[in-house]
Amino acid sequence: MIQLENLTKIFETPDGVVTAADNINMTVPKGEICVLLGPSGCGKTTTLKMLNRIIPPTSGRVMINGEDTSTLDTITLRRNIGYVIQQIGLFPNMTIAENIAIVPRLLGWEKKRYLARAEELLAMVALEPKTFMQRYPRELSGGQQQRVGLSVHWRLIRR
Repeated sequence: MIQLENLTKIFETPDGVVTAADNINMTVPKGEICVLLGPSGCGKTTTLKMLNRIIPPTSGRVMINGEDTSTLDTITLRRNIGYVIQQIGLFPNMTIAENIAIVPRLLGWEKKRYLARAEELLAMVALEPKTFMQRYPRELSGGQQQRVGLSVHWRLIRR
């Protein structure tokens, strides 16, 4: 059985504090299938990452079969639960704008042109360019990272 008790995750971003998961309480009985469903950025991936301690909760706790996961050895915990990693090939040390512009930069585009294209592509995937251009992949939800990944792999020279 999996129990989430008052599980919360807060991130600090350049724009301020973001609550990615807020006071989540739920129980998934042993043998049951649970689906986390919601819009991009609502905390689904963050919640899953807190289950196996890829990221630590800010507050609350995760219980698996009655044991608080914060007391378990991380490697043992992860070996005993299944998890599919949601990952797009974004460079973690580069901003979202830099990730999107990597191919145009390699092709010799001028900075003004590749930044304009990055803004255009972010808007196409419903991410506000002024909000996301200077953020890093770790500051985005899993769904937002996937949309940036689409922008990176889009036919950038198709203009």
